[in-house]
This record gives sequence, C-alpha cells and structure tokens, in this order.
Amino acid sequence: MKIETVAIVGLGALGILYGHHFTKAIGKDRVRIVVNKERMERYEKEGIVCNGEKCAFQYVDERAEMQPADLVIIAVKGTNLDAAIETARHQIGPDTTILSVLNGIASEEVLANVFGSEKIVHCVAQGMDALRSGNEVNYVHIGELRIGIDKDEPQKQARLDAVTAFFEETALPYVVEDDIMHRMWAKFMLNVGVNQVLMVKEGVFRDIQVEGPSRELMIAAMREVLPIAQKEGVNLTEADLEEDLAIIGKLSPAGMPSMRQDGLAKRPSEVELFSGTVLKKTKKYDLHAPVNQYLYDRVKEIEATY
Repeated sequence: MKIETVAIVGLGALGILYGHHFTKAIGKDRVRIVVNKERMERYEKEGIVCNGEKCAFQYVDERAEMQPADLVIIAVKGTNLDAAIETARHQIGPDTTILSVLNGIASEEVLANVFGSEKIVHCVAQGMDALRSGNEVNYVHIGELRIGIDKDEPQKQARLDAVTAFFEETALPYVVEDDIMHRMWAKFMLNVGVNQVLMVKEGVFRDIQVEGPSRELMIAAMREVLPIAQKEGVNLTEADLEEDLAIIGKLSPAGMPSMRQDGLAKRPSEVELFSGTVLKKTKKYDLHAPVNQYLYDRVKEIEATY
C-alpha cells in the first residue's frame, strides 16, 4: 500500500498550508485540491498565496469521475464537515486512507460512519500558526501531524505505515503516537482553552502566553476537560495540561487561532466542537463546567450580532 496521490478537501489555512507543502515536494500532478466548479473558477482567477509564494495547485471538480486518491485529507471547519463529505466522495475508494485535521474529537467517528472505520487513521494537527487573510496564508511554524491507530485495530498498521512513508517522502513533520486517543484529547483540551478565550477576549497568542486574566481563564476552561476525559477512559492529567501550555508558549505571539479569525470575519465558529462538546459530556457524566458554560454563552452572544 503506497501513497502516490493525495486529495485535499478544504482550502482554509491548513488546507492551503498542506496543499502548498505537498505540491512543492512532489509536484502538482500528485496533489488534488478538490472543490466545486464555482470555487475552482474563483481560485484559478484570483490565485492562492502561501508565505508569499503563489500556489501552483491542481484543482479537481468534486463531481469528476476519476481514480480514487490514495490519501484524502479533510481540512475544513467543523461547521462544514457534512459538505466536505460530499465533496470527498469521488476521491474515496476501498484502498483510500482518510486523515482529518479538524479540531475536536468527533470528526473521525462521523467520517467512519460514512466511509468505513477501516479507512481512518487518527490525526491531530498541532503546533502550526497558519493565518489566512483573504486568499493568502502566512505561517512561521508548520507544526506537525500526530498520527496513530487505535490499539484494537492492528489491521490498519499497513495504512499507518503508508502515511508515515508519504510524510517521509514529502518531509512533513509528524509523530506516530502509541496512544492516539490520549493525544487527541490533549489537543481537544488545548483548543477548548485557546480558541474560545481568544475569540471572547479578542486577543492574540501573546495574551495567553503571559500571566493575566486571559491566561487564567484559558487554564480554567482546559482544566474542566480533565474529569471528562477520565470518565471516557482517557488518562488525561495535569501533566498533559502543562505540556499543552508549553506548546502554546511556542506559538507566534502575534498569531491567532481559528475561532478568533472567525470572530473577525463574522463567520460561525466551531464553538459546538469545544464548549458545546464539553457541556454535553458534563451533562452525561453529571459533572459541571461553569467556565465553558460562560465561554459558550459569550460566543453565542457574539455570533448573534453578525
């Protein structure tokens, strides 16, 4: 099982980042940017720029009949996952492997229900600081993809090996996780704090890298995830929170997360993936999350003004 072709669904900050990286590494003929006809025409006319370079993308119509891609990367916002599934359909065959770089802890389950769990390699996008403005993306840190398979799915080892070989070929930073579910929950905890607080406080990474009210609020929101993870059978601890804080400390101080970008652009955010998920699970386990309730309410108030 070798990955020759990769299809990317979603041209947000991460989709552009990975599309540009892979295209430069292996050429446009092996990299497909899957879009609808309207978007294709617009992107071809206006162009996409990444770190000052015009992207030489191969755009593929989502309805075009063709050989399925070997690897499909879903890189949309959580609010667009259903649409992305339809966009990806013609790219996915029996041997296609699917990676989701969406925030949260639910997209893999949704994709597995549609395309089959045997195609899913779990993935967490971590440490990047890509910022999109219009049709341009800039980043300082490309971050890394943390990938892995569930311990009870050894039959997917060949898929995981193929993904790692592809990342080696394209020089994309990655880490294979022995316990990928633990890593996904740790990233979820980070996002619950960083994304929501900086949207509500209208800040940048610098505001949560230094001591102060925003950092305190972020840590309090993150800490509410710990007991939920334990109830879910994931041993998430204060040590993981400290590791998340170390990751946050390395982000570009002037950068901002996706939800803050949503707020500036007056777009619907992924709040349901973060505090929305926390609140559902606290209700399930009879726990309490007042900080996430506050953040959820504030984000909804902000979105109501659009």
